[in-house]
Amino acid sequence: MFAYDINTNPMNTIEWAFPVAECVHIVGFALSLGTVAVVDLRLLGLGMRNQSAAQLVKDTTPWTLIGLAIMLISGPLIFSSNPVFYVSNSAFQIKMVCFLLAIVFNYTIHFKVAMSNASPVIGKLVGAISLALWVSVVAGGLFIAFV
Repeated sequence: MFAYDINTNPMNTIEWAFPVAECVHIVGFALSLGTVAVVDLRLLGLGMRNQSAAQLVKDTTPWTLIGLAIMLISGPLIFSSNPVFYVSNSAFQIKMVCFLLAIVFNYTIHFKVAMSNASPVIGKLVGAISLALWVSVVAGGLFIAFV
């Protein structure tokens, strides 16, 4: 059987490793969520009215992907600090489900609607769902320590 000792993990033995990983994770998340939110707010008709949603997607995609890459590297490092705790934590489980849904939604429906000339009603619905999913990921992450 696989034995995992959290006391030998560098995330737990190097004093600054976990806080640095969390800070990097938050920066990656802010970058991804920020760029997606710009497009969502455009779809909702609340900002960036001088540019189309399609142009905003083209302009922000590299930054969104960089943010996702940062999150997908730092997240597993944080998880490795105490996998048993995270797997059994309901807030973490909610965060991961919402994260998966947000990623799938972002690169399917959200992308298709933003790149097309969808009706304003569809755009607003998609923007609202996208924002709700990403806010749920943030909320799940914030509540991990309290559950």
